[in-house]
Amino acid sequence: MEQWESRGHLLTEQINASSQNLDQFSSLELVDLFNREDVQTLLAIARSRESLAQAIDLTTAALHQGGRLFYVGAGTSGRLGVLDAAECPPTFCTPPELVQGIIAGGAGALVRSSEDLEDQAEDGANVIALRQITHKDVVVGITAGGTTPYVQGALQAARQRGAKTVFIACVPVDQVEFEADVDIRLLVGPEILAGSTRLKAGTVTKMALNILSTSVMVKLGKVYGNRMIDVAVTNKKLQDRALRILMDLTEINREEAEFLLEKSGKSVKLALLMKWTGLDALSSQELLDQHQGQLRQAVLSLKK
Repeated sequence: MEQWESRGHLLTEQINASSQNLDQFSSLELVDLFNREDVQTLLAIARSRESLAQAIDLTTAALHQGGRLFYVGAGTSGRLGVLDAAECPPTFCTPPELVQGIIAGGAGALVRSSEDLEDQAEDGANVIALRQITHKDVVVGITAGGTTPYVQGALQAARQRGAKTVFIACVPVDQVEFEADVDIRLLVGPEILAGSTRLKAGTVTKMALNILSTSVMVKLGKVYGNRMIDVAVTNKKLQDRALRILMDLTEINREEAEFLLEKSGKSVKLALLMKWTGLDALSSQELLDQHQGQLRQAVLSLKK
């Protein structure tokens, strides 16, 4: 007979004293309670600032060397990883393989509950082999309760292949220990709805992934000031954003911006460098390549 270990001691499974009578709350009381409890997400991020910074530096170094970033999770955690990965190509014009989300159960689990699949550690290990993860890559395991076998199996397999690993959980180390290069603990306390980690745990995880991926892209040269200069110009909204970036940073009019964007092959970064240096598209691209895609460094190099 299968042995089952109770997880009732975990912080994510404990009872929240503030919501003991949740089923008797008015609608306004429910909103106010959620608002008060969500403050814990900000505090959790603040307490994890150093480990988040370590994850940013580790990931940036790996991607600079040709590595990739993988998120691995099950259920809500897996969906959040897939979401963050999916947002990178349109926001930063990254190739789809650079940041990848892996969820137990595959694509079908994004819209249909497949939580039973999280219990298979070997499935997590197998997906690491399937994605051909190497020593160049970074694998971020996301598990609110810290005990998900699928995630633990994936991270252990990744370590065996020499990859760097990041462990994200919403329980303290003394409840769940796990060996990883960076250990991020996002302690938001018991959920309003006991055990429903799509709430505070999900929110704080989304915040942490936002910080991680965006910060890495900043360090990779995808941002100038606070503008997304590698935005993928794939629809009218993004084209308008690209034109506004060009107009704001160069003080040219919209017609000039449209002409410059076309000359650059719809690359905002390249268009900016062309405008600021007077170089043609080919020479601008060569200069960017010399500076690993860092626009500011490329511009400054001509002023020395």
